[in-house]
Amino acid sequence: MYTGVVEATGEVTANERTGDGRRLRVALDAADITSGESIAVSGVCLTAERVGDGWFEAFLSEETVARTNVWEAGTTVNLERPLALDDRLHGHVMKGTVDAVTEVVGIEQRGEGWWFEFAMPAAYAPYFVEKGAVALDGISLTVASLTDETFAVAVVPATYERTTLSEMAVGDRLNVEVDILAKYVERQHQSLQ
Repeated sequence: MYTGVVEATGEVTANERTGDGRRLRVALDAADITSGESIAVSGVCLTAERVGDGWFEAFLSEETVARTNVWEAGTTVNLERPLALDDRLHGHVMKGTVDAVTEVVGIEQRGEGWWFEFAMPAAYAPYFVEKGAVALDGISLTVASLTDETFAVAVVPATYERTTLSEMAVGDRLNVEVDILAKYVERQHQSLQ
């Protein structure tokens, strides 16, 4: 489980096709990670299968490749280790299972902060509510406004500066994980019908 509070960024140094998926290598400055541990890479829960001095390697299954934004070598990614049971929950509950990919349709600086607008992933629109949680590339954000076609988030300077949002441009694609609690509520509601 993750919270969407990005701990660091890393750089994809290799992304190679294998017979049944892709193998990803990520370089990072501080490596408090060991082989076999989970790590969220721009919102995607992966297992660090191999770890070296300043890097780790993970496997992406075909399912993961089909649902996520696959990064090219040179791409900066957000990194977060799983929540420990004695930690505070600063963002929101996230599983690291990406639901969809969205596209940046607008970026505007507003005072010291930023306003980002994204294309609404139609199949997941029912899970979006104003002031509700959404994870974008592993970043816990609050939906500030929405229409049938778009949703927007307001980004504070600290989040902008310490995540990949500072590198985003209109047309870029990000991973989306909708609020898991909304999915559970919908499932329970359906079972009562």
